[in-house]
Amino acid sequence: MYGWVDEAGRKMTNTASAGHVKVTLVRSTIGFDRRQAEVVRGLGLRRLGHTVELQDVPSIRGMIRKVRHLVRVSEVEA
Repeated sequence: MYGWVDEAGRKMTNTASAGHVKVTLVRSTIGFDRRQAEVVRGLGLRRLGHTVELQDVPSIRGMIRKVRHLVRVSEVEA
């Protein structure tokens, strides 16, 4: 099989076979743009030092990239 492709021809990730990443909030969102705080909440992070395990899919990677100065990311061993 060649993989998933959306209507624009972009390759999509099969979430069933996607890996996982651990994301930890290491800096406060105070003093940063409100939208960045919303992204942090969207990732499921609530307080400093809080860690969540998320699927390693492009949408999550994009969110992490927007707040990369506030979080620490590590791969989860399968």
